Amino acid sequence: MSSFPTSTVLGYPRIGPRRELKQALESYWSGRSTRADLDRAGAELRARTWRRLAELGLDGLPSNTFSLYDQVLDTAVLLGAVPARYRDAPDPYFAMARGTDGLAPLRMTKWFDTNYHYLVPEIGPDTVFKLDAGKPLGEVREARALGFETRPVVVGPVTFLLLSSALERLDEVLGCYEELLAELAAEGVAWVQLDEPALVGDRTPEELAAVRAAYERLGAVRERPGLFVASYFGDLGESLPVLAATPVEAIGIDLVRGGVPGADLTGKTVVAGVVSGRDVWRTSPGRALAALAAVRASRVVVSTSCSLLHVPYSLAEETGLEAGLRGRLAFAEEKVAEVVALAEAHLRTPAPRLGPPSGHGGGGVLYEGDEDEPSVPLLPDPDPAAERSPYPVRAAAQAEHLRLPPLPTTTIGSFPQTGELRAARAAVSSGTLSQPDYERRVEAEIERVIRAQERLGLDVLVHGEPERNDMVQYFAEHLDGFAVTRNGWVQSYGSRCTRPPILHGDVSRPAPITVRWATYAQSLTPKPVKGMLTGPVTIVAWSFVRNDLPLRDVVFQVADAIGQEVRDLEAAGVSIIQVDEPALRELLPLRRAAQADYLKWAVAAYRRATSGAGDRTQIHTHLCYSDADQILAAIDGLDADVTTIESARSGARILGAVSAFGRGLGPGVYDIHSPRVPSADEVEALLRRTVEALPVERVWVNPDCGLKTRTYEEVEASLANVVTATGRLRATLDA
Repeated sequence: MSSFPTSTVLGYPRIGPRRELKQALESYWSGRSTRADLDRAGAELRARTWRRLAELGLDGLPSNTFSLYDQVLDTAVLLGAVPARYRDAPDPYFAMARGTDGLAPLRMTKWFDTNYHYLVPEIGPDTVFKLDAGKPLGEVREARALGFETRPVVVGPVTFLLLSSALERLDEVLGCYEELLAELAAEGVAWVQLDEPALVGDRTPEELAAVRAAYERLGAVRERPGLFVASYFGDLGESLPVLAATPVEAIGIDLVRGGVPGADLTGKTVVAGVVSGRDVWRTSPGRALAALAAVRASRVVVSTSCSLLHVPYSLAEETGLEAGLRGRLAFAEEKVAEVVALAEAHLRTPAPRLGPPSGHGGGGVLYEGDEDEPSVPLLPDPDPAAERSPYPVRAAAQAEHLRLPPLPTTTIGSFPQTGELRAARAAVSSGTLSQPDYERRVEAEIERVIRAQERLGLDVLVHGEPERNDMVQYFAEHLDGFAVTRNGWVQSYGSRCTRPPILHGDVSRPAPITVRWATYAQSLTPKPVKGMLTGPVTIVAWSFVRNDLPLRDVVFQVADAIGQEVRDLEAAGVSIIQVDEPALRELLPLRRAAQADYLKWAVAAYRRATSGAGDRTQIHTHLCYSDADQILAAIDGLDADVTTIESARSGARILGAVSAFGRGLGPGVYDIHSPRVPSADEVEALLRRTVEALPVERVWVNPDCGLKTRTYEEVEASLANVVTATGRLRATLDA
């Protein structure tokens, strides 16, 4: 068995430096290109990635990290876990990912504590596992044809089954992994990477026994590649000695979010993740080299802490960033160069001080800065006197003021972002469209959205957010302490990408942000129009955040800025204000011991932002695609008057946990992440399940999430069916 390479990464961005995969996917989905065209685009992106990683000096290249939609879905296909209802679809893969007219897609949720969404495998009693190794073998052959030997990356069996809630099927699944190892060995593959991030969470004795059984069995395969089990997003804890006692040859350890293991790992190669794959800050070489030197193992290899899927491609085009800030940053290419430089330095004794190497896009990547960060006192807790009145008092005042019908209908905030809107936004940025002309176009779109909602018969309207590029980036552009990138795209799911802002300084709000558009929209209609804000936890979670302050303090700074906006909206006459917190569950620590403290300050930050609202002002919040049923007590603790929450895509499983929820609740009845239009009958069935779980006077009717990614044709047809279904149910209440 050959030695593990000296430097590697656990994965790499795959959407394309110019979002080429997004364009190819959406062209295929719309029927403008063929599946062969899409496959060619994927092959070109893979080839470009391998060439660039080799140019940067990386000597351990991964393969099978590319995906047309999601790596967990790819693993389900690899193992034959395709539910029977999808098998006759024209393209079963995308039917599972996005649904079709007659098929709902698989459930989607967040990948551990990141903003990446994965598709949850559906494994039932009739699931028959059967290996289809075409994708990983095909990528090995593609790379070899280009002159590169690669290490295939596959989600490991324990993580796959834990995510599928099907660990009892381990023996069957391991048979497929054994076959995979044999096929890879026959192909001449030296190493395979099995990703097991689930091992950094709290694991039961039974689950640890499954880890031991899995890797003893796979390690016993006679003809196989070397086994590299990669963990990330935290410390392996009690899983490490279990894994170390098995025949696996290499173990990946996250030394950014986890500590240097105290265990003696002699006999193992440790792939040490000292370069963060989760943020955009440069690595401190002194700290990284010290961590590498502290690992006790037969061999230590330098790597990223996790896949670089979570960061943008390159700093090369970010010339608009302030020079001092830009000098502190590293995107994917720069992080690869850091890995290579650290590997070279680690092999030398004594380790030299490192300066910025040349020849890599984006400038130098390693620097010797201050090793000790200054301590900063925590911000004070909110003033208890600023808390809102008890919910029953507020509910009565809001009912008298708003006079809404039972089962009020609304949407989450955004309406479709048309090509014309995106072109206008680009034109005003480039100076080819004047600001007054741009604002007139935004006003025209707001009126279009208001009139459409009136025509459809919705009860509480939104202005559609045509002025916003992204729900976090828009606020970052109007708050001090943030910087935004030109091309810093990161994949969220499928073809959906975001440009996370960079939160690098103290946050403050120099002027009102949303008041102008909210009041304009309200002037067009007698129906209430929601003011739309993003919550402090979500703004921070979906940004690359400064690392010199406790995260709690950063969130509280943002909460104070959002609180000012809440008060200004209320003063301007906006009666309903939605402060979204879809990332509340996302930031929940993976270890239970740290969860209570996080939830305490996260809830406090939300209440800090909203406590200035009066009794008649109805505060809404929204959460989506993040297993919110696990933190319902915290969601209730936000003290929002109405919570809208994803439910349709997950089969309304949230309804089994909401009986004790004490405020207004809108479990979604329309999955907006699929192009399919739900029928009125389908929506009515979900609504009837909802009113069986909750008192009807507390039930709201809404989609799962915002409508930005859909077309007007899809949205209007779907919302018409939502209104029809609501009317039917209201009629039965009146009977």
